[in-house]
Amino acid sequence: MTSADVLVDAFSRIQAVVHESVVGLDEEALAHRIDPESNSIAWLLWHLARVQDDHIADVAETEQVWLVQSWAARFGLPLDEEDTGYGHDSDQVESVRASGELLTGYYDAVHEQTLRFVTGLGDADLDEVIDASWSPPVTLGVRLVSVIADDLQHAGQAALLNGFLRS
Repeated sequence: MTSADVLVDAFSRIQAVVHESVVGLDEEALAHRIDPESNSIAWLLWHLARVQDDHIADVAETEQVWLVQSWAARFGLPLDEEDTGYGHDSDQVESVRASGELLTGYYDAVHEQTLRFVTGLGDADLDEVIDASWSPPVTLGVRLVSVIADDLQHAGQAALLNGFLRS
């Protein structure tokens, strides 16, 4: 198994959990928050896709699918088009509403772009320093693992909420 194969497997596991997290829920349920300060499934899935889209586009030196494939317009959120959800307050979390089809469609588009990038990587590429402002400097491999870890945490939260809402 190559490093690229490991990355494809990891990102594909995220995709599977994203899809599982919307099963059996309508838009209202996807927007449900178990308390006023918690995140909804819709927000969690939108946010993890936005972060992956933003970070992969940055390291791949491509445009975000959010913008070039008109996902921002399709979602129609009352947020800046560049917003990824970092630091959102309760009202901003509440504003993220979408159907399961829209959420998984956007994630799938991000996933496709991600796979196009990571399948072309070799082991040496992962050692490339992409952000020297940190100590230690951030390599491409570290950035990709960071995206995977963040996405899996949010996808797991969404899956847990799905189970809670469907019980």
